[in-house]
Amino acid sequence: MKVTSLQSLFYAAIFAIVFTAAGRAEERGTAAISKQEIQAKLDYCKTCHGLSGQGYRGYYPMPRLAGQQPKYIENQLRAFIERRRMNPVMFNVAHALSPSMVAALTTYFQDLNPNPLGGGPQDHLALGKTIFEQGLPEANVPACSACHGPDAKGQNEIPRLAGQLFPYTVKELTNWSKERGQNGAKDDTSAIMVPTTHNLTQSQIVAISAYLSYLK
Repeated sequence: MKVTSLQSLFYAAIFAIVFTAAGRAEERGTAAISKQEIQAKLDYCKTCHGLSGQGYRGYYPMPRLAGQQPKYIENQLRAFIERRRMNPVMFNVAHALSPSMVAALTTYFQDLNPNPLGGGPQDHLALGKTIFEQGLPEANVPACSACHGPDAKGQNEIPRLAGQLFPYTVKELTNWSKERGQNGAKDDTSAIMVPTTHNLTQSQIVAISAYLSYLK
């Protein structure tokens, strides 16, 4: 198969990021892993989460991983293994990842910054912005920015929300208590979100999800 100059540049960019991810993984005190191993896992991840980690708006929405906090991804991978989050596919994926691979993959995704896919209804953006910045005191809903930051990029185990897929955020906020914290024997930081999701109406969930879907 003939490789064009554009394809050559693309592959060069991918491997440059992979090498950087591997190097930063070593800096975090993990054993080195080969570029072939990392590339194989990246190819698998991008099948669902998009070539640039931007997510996928298909029948079953896949979350954006680009720019996500490494500690949050690590925590969620543990949640799948510990059955705090129920997903047979992600259980198998997470269970097979070594700490070195997790470090390399999370570093790789953190460094990506594609434009958000958007897609949320724009007539809901004003309400979504209000909820994000000020919350809904009358409904005991705190401002999202209080934890996720004014730019919605999170920190440590608090996830980035900026640019997250609209249908994915709607699904998660709607089904939070059915999808998170499923193993009562294990502590789960997601429990902090239960009162908030319980107090949001469906239209408010749509509004905040729409607003977040356009943030860069």
